[in-house]
Amino acid sequence: MIGIDVGGANVKVVDSGGVHIHYCPMWENAPLETLLAGYRSSREVDAAVVMSGELADCFDSKVEGIRFIVDAVKAAFPQAVFYGTDGCFHHEATPCLAAANWLASADHLRKDWPGAVLVDMGSTTTDIIPLTDFSALLGLTDLARLQKGYLVYTGLLRTSVPALIRHVSLGGVRTPVSPEYFACSGDVHLALGHITAEEYTSDSPDGKGREREAAYRRLARVVCADLSEIGTEGAMAIARAFWEEQSSLLKNTIEEVMAETGATEIITAGIGSRLLARVCGGTDISESLGSFSDALPAFAVREVALRNAGCTG
Repeated sequence: MIGIDVGGANVKVVDSGGVHIHYCPMWENAPLETLLAGYRSSREVDAAVVMSGELADCFDSKVEGIRFIVDAVKAAFPQAVFYGTDGCFHHEATPCLAAANWLASADHLRKDWPGAVLVDMGSTTTDIIPLTDFSALLGLTDLARLQKGYLVYTGLLRTSVPALIRHVSLGGVRTPVSPEYFACSGDVHLALGHITAEEYTSDSPDGKGREREAAYRRLARVVCADLSEIGTEGAMAIARAFWEEQSSLLKNTIEEVMAETGATEIITAGIGSRLLARVCGGTDISESLGSFSDALPAFAVREVALRNAGCTG
């Protein structure tokens, strides 16, 4: 059996060969069926699936997105099962399949970490999931999770810089930033040395290079400047201002969720796991799961499906 997590920007697959992450944006006519067909083999013909890509704005509704994803997956894996926010598996498209990937992670980890809050930072969003009461998580939509602080719409790579900061200090001058999509969190974390160019796997805002110098140029554009006008130090000032705001947002929200739910420890996962563990004082579960941590929902849904082989709806 393989585990599949179909996101809006990335498709993550866990199979006997390990973890495979594909940049596959839904809004660009994603070749989902073709991509997944490459994983079908005589040994691995079953698939357990979670999704969040149904929210992509190429679909008129989540229901339309769910149907597209289910149809594409079943074309490659006819016997695929899909995990829902009810905590069960389904064979057909149903509304509860929307954004259930985080719940699969909670389902898998809740026995080993019953007093923890799981913080899973991906390219686009960060899930903050209390594992203290699994039943209280059932049925939660993305809207409800946003309202409760369990979903924070900021990630390691794809968050627009002006989504979090409005001003930056350049040479002691308080400088407004442009609301244009000139630079993103991937540029910030590349500039700050938190990621490598190879780990910058999403498209850059200008479609150009992912080396550090290119990131500096994009950061300069945030204040309507060329890099020659503000220099590397100016670009770094923008990067530091963004990271200060992003890390504060995440730390404060984690603290609020822990206080509300009685969680006593933090575990981190996702492509931002090591960075978050360092900032928040949590346990990086990639130390025990290895690369599976980078695709936790895909890994988790496979494990939950194997554990609950007979529970389908």
